[in-house]
Amino acid sequence: MRGLLATSIGVTCAAALALPLTPPATAVTARPAPSTETATAGVRATSPAAPLPGSTQSLPLTPLAPDRSLGGAHGLPRRDVRPFSLVGVVWNDPDAELHGRVQVRTRATGTGTWSGWRDLETHNADHGADPDTSERASAQVRGATAPLWVGDSDGVEVRVTPAADVRSQGTARGPRTATAAPLPSGLRLELVDPGKPAPKAGAAGHAPAGHAPAGPLGGRAATALGPVTAPVAASDTRSVSDPGSVTAPGSVTAPVPVDARDAVAAKTSQATAASAANQDVAPLGATQIPALDRSATERELVTLRGTDLTDAQRAKPYIGPRPGIVTRRGWGADENLRESGFRYTTKVKAAFVHHTASGNNYTCSQAPSVIRGIYRYHVRSMGWRDIGYNFLVDKCGNIYEGRAGGVTKPVLGAHTLGFNSNSMGIAVIGTFTSTKPSASAVTAVARLTAWKLGLFGANPRGKTYLKSGGGNLYAKGKNVRLNVISGHRDGFATECPGRHLYGKLGSARSSAARYQGR
Repeated sequence: MRGLLATSIGVTCAAALALPLTPPATAVTARPAPSTETATAGVRATSPAAPLPGSTQSLPLTPLAPDRSLGGAHGLPRRDVRPFSLVGVVWNDPDAELHGRVQVRTRATGTGTWSGWRDLETHNADHGADPDTSERASAQVRGATAPLWVGDSDGVEVRVTPAADVRSQGTARGPRTATAAPLPSGLRLELVDPGKPAPKAGAAGHAPAGHAPAGPLGGRAATALGPVTAPVAASDTRSVSDPGSVTAPGSVTAPVPVDARDAVAAKTSQATAASAANQDVAPLGATQIPALDRSATERELVTLRGTDLTDAQRAKPYIGPRPGIVTRRGWGADENLRESGFRYTTKVKAAFVHHTASGNNYTCSQAPSVIRGIYRYHVRSMGWRDIGYNFLVDKCGNIYEGRAGGVTKPVLGAHTLGFNSNSMGIAVIGTFTSTKPSASAVTAVARLTAWKLGLFGANPRGKTYLKSGGGNLYAKGKNVRLNVISGHRDGFATECPGRHLYGKLGSARSSAARYQGR
């Protein structure tokens, strides 16, 4: 993700300035479903009687007039705030670019120690839903910086310094003067408390809520688990929702009542639907989808997609063993945050690798909290229907389910603007512009792509064509030839996934192909 600035959503009333510890109502207003949506994309349910775990503080940024050395800068003076762990900046127009530098410093809870100034990376619309989709068209969508994980904090200071805008004055050969480039309107600081996952009954053999269990790279073997439900027939009818997306046959939908009396039941229904989307590979409510060996994975492939396989694919399927995956329930996703229902494309032809640009200062035990923070930031602050990535990977090689809809299904994400259809997005948690990713993380990317791409017959070392939905590299409608495993920068002009992670993609392709038996 290219980083330029951080902002956040909230309200602009004077009361927000006078009472910064009171979250503005608009920061938690549910985005109405567009009229073109099917019943699978209903509104979120909220319950005043049952507060959502975690919270978002949204504070307007104002001009820093007294400091002339920061001409045109906006920010927030040092102040006390409610506890938070993740910070970002948003602004009103998702298509507006912020040219400048965003810096924050925070005070650690308990010690009272202030950090040095840290930069937030802006990604200037290189992430998000494709143009002409209902998710992108929502009035709640905002421009934003990448979120930064800062750990438990209770104080903050921020400054946004515009870049110099050099322009010619007078004739074509006249003198050139430098002025401050205009900043986007509606700059807001977002402070996210990821909260604690809701208490839940843990299934035997699964990790407790909020804990990242050891995956295939963690040294703990998982018992093979066969399919629980019958596969959906390929001949079933699909109904079109967004351009480039479909509602999968047999997918679980959860109509969410909006009456406050039914809010608790709605939240339970939403969580049940998310779990049921994975029921073909794990029991309802599982916190982890266990790893399978090759033979069990091949049998599962036939069960899941048997009607789509050729005789040759049945005889010699190219698919990597399924890795262990922490489910949304496992990392503590509050299903009441996102919109109800799921969105699907027709297949997964390619994988785009990202970094979250949220910094590397986290432990693997904190990874579920980081993901909950990113999830809340994507939905509450940026206005997306769910977390944008299909999967996330931490520095220890643990793999996490991202956007809801089922890990074996072609879930439509919001990760690579213009190329979300028929692809998946994998985000490695961290920033890899100047830091190398861990070997465990790169191996996890290879194992995950070997399995998921194998479900759809894709060769990790191969090339494929995707049709652009529109972006800053390729015009809408252009068929683009891409690596089956690509970096975000291959589809959009951006620094993501950082030069060090991007440099490891060749190794990931080779390893993934080897895991597939090629």
